[in-house]
Amino acid sequence: MLEILRVNPVAFFLLAVAIIEAIALHEYAHALAADLQGDRMPRAFGRLSLNPAKHLDPLGTILIFLVGFGWGKPVEFRPEALASKRFGAAIVALAGPTMNLLLAIVAAFVMTLYITEDNVDGVIATFLLVFFSINLLLAVFNLIPLPPLDGSRLLTIFLPPSKQKVIFFLDRYGFIILLAIVFFGWTTIIAPLHDAVGRWVLRFAGSDELVDILTSG
Repeated sequence: MLEILRVNPVAFFLLAVAIIEAIALHEYAHALAADLQGDRMPRAFGRLSLNPAKHLDPLGTILIFLVGFGWGKPVEFRPEALASKRFGAAIVALAGPTMNLLLAIVAAFVMTLYITEDNVDGVIATFLLVFFSINLLLAVFNLIPLPPLDGSRLLTIFLPPSKQKVIFFLDRYGFIILLAIVFFGWTTIIAPLHDAVGRWVLRFAGSDELVDILTSG
């Protein structure tokens, strides 16, 4: 990120805005999902807001710009206050990645209407492509079923009681496994998933031409 700032300040600004908005809307979706299910804790803590400042973690934000990996401020909620005791927490968890996927789909439709060969290198087209890619990445990455990511909540639903030991194991070692994936499996696991989902979204939006832009960027 700092290298981008040195070489291309405009690209850095666009990337920063895209990341901040994607993270803020991700966390807002968690808060909204909890609130809609009857838990007022996120509302009491000011998390039911579209203001990015309410959702950014200072350390996580700094690390994003220093090392390219960080996080937003987790939304606190009470599982026991949710309407669904079994599925409520999973719904809250999945709301974040779902929001990012929806944002990526909206960006894909806008790109289909706006981007042409003549303006593909323009500021607006660049922002749309960055916003699309960042939201896709957050959706795909957060659905990995490892704590502390949102996808880990799926295990509590689909794993039978006899396999609950898997959850205890992942609670203890999941973060270590996650770090290994980030540092050693990015090009073999995350990037291929990101590209595959990106191709599907772009084709869903009716833009086969933009597939090459995504995969070559």
